[in-house]
Amino acid sequence: MRHPDADYSDPGAYFLTICTQKRDSLFGKVVQGEMILNQLGNIVWEVWKTLPERYANVSIDVAVVMPDHFHGIVIIHEIDPVGEIHEFPLLRDTRRRMTIPLIVGYLKMNTSKQINQIRNTPGHAVWQRNYFDKILRDDRDYEEL
Repeated sequence: MRHPDADYSDPGAYFLTICTQKRDSLFGKVVQGEMILNQLGNIVWEVWKTLPERYANVSIDVAVVMPDHFHGIVIIHEIDPVGEIHEFPLLRDTRRRMTIPLIVGYLKMNTSKQINQIRNTPGHAVWQRNYFDKILRDDRDYEEL
């Protein structure tokens, strides 16, 4: 699924699409071309907005919650190599490669937990197992979205 030569912690922009389990319409509905979020859709939006607080080298760009999926752009910034991370280099390199999967996992886990509390469905799958990503290498990649 992932590009075999990509380090998903490299600075840059990443377009993500995450779909609900069985493409269930959980997050609201489209009315006259406008997405109207319900309570569950608002949970996804609120967790999305917290990502820069959790990941210091990450910012978020445009995003949209749709009835059965989510699209968003995550931007990973260069980390200041002096004094930022206090751990052995081998551990840092291993953890570094996992930034995008960590972000997606955090988003899925936290939204699922809150959604399942509301629906009284503990442990129920909210999201499909995987996700789609595209590394945005230039302005043209942005425009093609």
